[in-house]
Amino acid sequence: MKINIYYGGRGIIDDPTLLVLSRMTEVFKELNVQVEQFNLFEQKNGITALPGTLKNSDGIILASTVEWFGIGGYMHQFLDACWLYGDKDKLNGLYMAPIVMSTTHGEREGMMELSSAWEILGGIPLDGICGYIADSSTLERNSSYQNLIEKKAENIYRCINQKIESLPTSNQAVKNRVSITKITDLTPQETEQLSKYISNEEYVQKQKEDILELSSIFRDKMDKDHGAEHAEDFVNSLKNHFKPVAGLHAVYQISLLDQTKDKDIMIRIDNKDIECKLGEITGASVHASMNTSVLEQIVSGRMTFQRAFMEGNLKMKGDFKLLRSMDQLFEFK
Repeated sequence: MKINIYYGGRGIIDDPTLLVLSRMTEVFKELNVQVEQFNLFEQKNGITALPGTLKNSDGIILASTVEWFGIGGYMHQFLDACWLYGDKDKLNGLYMAPIVMSTTHGEREGMMELSSAWEILGGIPLDGICGYIADSSTLERNSSYQNLIEKKAENIYRCINQKIESLPTSNQAVKNRVSITKITDLTPQETEQLSKYISNEEYVQKQKEDILELSSIFRDKMDKDHGAEHAEDFVNSLKNHFKPVAGLHAVYQISLLDQTKDKDIMIRIDNKDIECKLGEITGASVHASMNTSVLEQIVSGRMTFQRAFMEGNLKMKGDFKLLRSMDQLFEFK
């Protein structure tokens, strides 16, 4: 059996939907199910080609996070692509389980929206998961929540494996009446986007590598043009903007990739005390690497550590929770 997961969130560190998907994936693999996850935010330029990945799946999971209103634009784009370009014969009778977690409100409405859309496409929605999680760490600490997620995953597997039937719905009647989509002339850009190349994983990966290489070249050029602030100035700025967090003990190391000397900054936090100086340290809780221009934006208040990580301008190793705490420890405003 193969189950595809289509994740429509933004991929932030503490997204509760990602934690749910991670636990469900572990359960599926224990049941010898092949799982493939597609992060829509990573493939936003090729979402129209993703319905082609449904062909080899026995069932799918549509997962999203409601952060303020609705299931988000990426998931809507994917559903639109299924309606316009998806194989109607494959969609007909394909099982789908919705997973919608909310950090504000509206998780039930989001799950119902996914189920209704899938019925109109001709598929069969299964009983999914929805919930309100303000702090994702509660999912990790609560064993009852973990057991519930595991039972839901097992039930999804059972329904797909046994090909459970469902009663007809009015949404399926809507599909029968309006499922004929008018053929429109495509622009050259749309034609290229829907071509065989965009569905070729090797081609897509090569394009991503080329884009990253060009971005790195231009970013390095901009760094050299604007010059690099001395690491000692960053040390003083970090000390001056330190805001203690009760009970926090951690060691951070920041490496400036474009500096030839004084490129490492060591930060030791011991409750209300801070030690910040130049130099390397072994056994750091978090090791963050970035260019000087990125750290300059952070200490000037134009960017946060978490945002720099999300945009790919900061690379890190270690405890993600402690990385998130850096924006609490240092308030640059």
